[in-house]
Amino acid sequence: MIDIAIPKGSLQNQTLQLFEQAGLQVKRTEREYNARIDDPRIGKVKILRPQEIPGYVAKGYFDLGISGTDWIMESGAVVSRITELYYGKQGPGMVKLVVAVPESQDIHSAREIKPGSRVSTEYPNLTQAFFLGLGIPVEIQFSFGATEAKVPELTDVVVDLTETGSTLKKNGLKIIDVMLKSTSELIANKKSWADPVKHEEIVAVETLLSAVIRAKEKVLLKMNVPEEAMKAVAAMLPSMKNPTISKLYNSGYYAVETVVDRGVVNLLIPRLKKSGAEDILELAISKIVP
Repeated sequence: MIDIAIPKGSLQNQTLQLFEQAGLQVKRTEREYNARIDDPRIGKVKILRPQEIPGYVAKGYFDLGISGTDWIMESGAVVSRITELYYGKQGPGMVKLVVAVPESQDIHSAREIKPGSRVSTEYPNLTQAFFLGLGIPVEIQFSFGATEAKVPELTDVVVDLTETGSTLKKNGLKIIDVMLKSTSELIANKKSWADPVKHEEIVAVETLLSAVIRAKEKVLLKMNVPEEAMKAVAAMLPSMKNPTISKLYNSGYYAVETVVDRGVVNLLIPRLKKSGAEDILELAISKIVP
């Protein structure tokens, strides 16, 4: 049985939704940070700040956790990084840890930042390492949040996480460098990952979560195709392997099934219909396990 730490804050709703879609619904108690999952493989579940999760997993308080690449690297926690889970607070995708300065400044790269500049950030370790690598001595100021609002009175440079860059832009800042690309990651305690029983349970949870994320980008198309149109329709059908094609009983039609990218399905359906496909169905997929 494994214990799991789930991130609270901006990623909480997306994470809870992911677990529910994986059939691992997180049921919270009156104390928000305590929860449970009704699955025989899962024991204790807590909802914690993502900054803290890598350290707790490394120390063995939890066997498994979800945190961002940014916090895993900032903490320096020694954990097994199992897989990347591509989702964020605004949906699928990565976020970036960026260097930003006021738009009015004639600076276009972090290499142009003046020595001794004040740099405000929630990521002092990553920021220190970044500027040491550039050979630029700076004054690192730890920020507890709202970092972008501290320029120019309290700081000269901001190092902050952004998904779209819109908040930085609204505060008159421009991005001049990207320090790190970050996504949610599933991480495990080293000893738990090496334990045969817990390893199997961790892999089972990873399989279910990854299957949901994989399925979000795909749909299942089903259609009936007359024999004379089959060649033209088959030529335009993408699939994970090959389309499933079955001859319908006592008919001049074939039943066709295929998995396609969600992003192209609206372009594909009119073309299929024009080529002779009939009774076209688009179906959501819950999980894809390769």
